[in-house]
Amino acid sequence: MKPNTLLTSALWALLSPFAGWAVLRVAGWEPKLRWSQLVSFTPYAAAGSLVPLALALALRNRPATYAALVVGGLLASVVLPRAVPQGVPEAAGQPLRVMTANLRVGSVPAEALIGAVERSRPDVLTLQELTPDLAARLDRGGLRALLPYHLEQLGTAVYSRFPLRPGLGFAAGQWQHVGGLLTLPDGSEVDVVGVHACAPAGGWLAGCWAQSIRVLPPAVAKRPRVLAGDFNSTLDHAVLRELIATGYQDAASVTGKGLVMTWPYYGRSALVPKVAIDHVLASEGVVVRSFETLALPRTDHRATVTDLVLRRGA
Repeated sequence: MKPNTLLTSALWALLSPFAGWAVLRVAGWEPKLRWSQLVSFTPYAAAGSLVPLALALALRNRPATYAALVVGGLLASVVLPRAVPQGVPEAAGQPLRVMTANLRVGSVPAEALIGAVERSRPDVLTLQELTPDLAARLDRGGLRALLPYHLEQLGTAVYSRFPLRPGLGFAAGQWQHVGGLLTLPDGSEVDVVGVHACAPAGGWLAGCWAQSIRVLPPAVAKRPRVLAGDFNSTLDHAVLRELIATGYQDAASVTGKGLVMTWPYYGRSALVPKVAIDHVLASEGVVVRSFETLALPRTDHRATVTDLVLRRGA
């Protein structure tokens, strides 16, 4: 086989996995196996698709160049929009700051979390993997003085500066989500859900993962809704996109920070690819002002802090 023929064959072989990835991602088909995990890395696949394009250009192979442009364009079309800010519309209403943190089975020191709350001053804090021991240490450390209202289910908790009572319900013993109804100082109410979805592992767990997203409430409601926490899903998962399509905004994406990764960090090499699985979703009538992440010690997740405004009359 001639050298040029070998290079051409190698080029098409290199391009093929990216083409398959693009087709699966755009079609939204998620076969079992490990695709529900692999699809999380679509931003890296989009970047990697530049390699066969560069090689095709270098070899002056026109068919491969066109094919690589199509593949790269498909991947870019699903990744780049989340890195483009959509702009912050003018809105008068009640501000609401929401903070989320996965505590890695209670590993975060109580004083570190309380310090972060004191600095960030959230109105609502949702916690995942909160253990009874850490909850007791947080109470002794003064968290309840900062955020006196509290709901919890299966290690997921919602703390609030404002009055909070049980709201949307989830089957106890089955889902780690907790729903509350928040009453704001202007008298308006908002549904708040602290989210902790199953992990998208293989086998039967994949079913648990998808269903744990599907049980979350759609955005269509009489009241504004905010879902915040560890969704164990990225914007490349069809099940999360379907939830968002009911009328939610992903706070990171609309502020152009949808490629800011939130997991895994602690104990992992900087070379390990990171993904964005911690989200704040806001329904119609809620304006997203800003979205930031921050590091907490001894957890593999980044915490998030999101500024929202509930429009008057929403």
